[in-house]
Amino acid sequence: MTIRITADNLSMRFNDRVLFHIPHLSLGPKESVYLRGANGVGKTTLLKILSGLQTATTGKLNLNQPHWTARLFGRSGNNQIVYLHQNPFLFDGTVFDNVIYGMKYTTMNKLEKRNMVINALRMVGLETLADEHISVLSGGEKQRVAMARAWVLKPSILLMDEPSASVDQESIQLLVIMAKDLLDRGSSIIVTSHQTNALTEICHRQWTISDAKLIESTPLKVIVSKDKYAPAKAN
Repeated sequence: MTIRITADNLSMRFNDRVLFHIPHLSLGPKESVYLRGANGVGKTTLLKILSGLQTATTGKLNLNQPHWTARLFGRSGNNQIVYLHQNPFLFDGTVFDNVIYGMKYTTMNKLEKRNMVINALRMVGLETLADEHISVLSGGEKQRVAMARAWVLKPSILLMDEPSASVDQESIQLLVIMAKDLLDRGSSIIVTSHQTNALTEICHRQWTISDAKLIESTPLKVIVSKDKYAPAKAN
């Protein structure tokens, strides 16, 4: 079951400083959002609030499911909200161990889990490195491992915090493949980035945090054709 998340009068305050105040926001199945804003405006904080990893000063998140607990990567019941950090936490172990970790509470048997992990690693071009220690990977490869770990959970909401920072173009393109696959499955995605790239180009909506406000815009019309997205200029 996919998740729709809404919030009203959402605000975050640090002492006398109001980081942002958002009267209303909504994110539903198959929606992709590019979250923009200068450094320090609260993009990461907003993602952590939406993921349940941080509590807002005011306001409340509403989901279309009665019970949920979000984790850095994981699931609770039928709900899945995954937060993918710019510098993902990876365990002292193999690439395979890092990806399969999030699946330990699933009902799949060992063979099903292994097949899922190998498929995920194949999608991000790391299948041959499955048994390598995580320390031998480059920064881009580590981000791919984190994305594979998120993908195997098939999250309803994926929050990607600067996933393209310090990552090579090949890695970005592989992240796009997985992101599109999740969207096709009904997931929703929010991507933060300081510059446009292949990941932000798959987003149909745009949120910009400026002057403590969240401004929504759709700068591009997106014409959906078979198996691809073709952006066109807005009127």
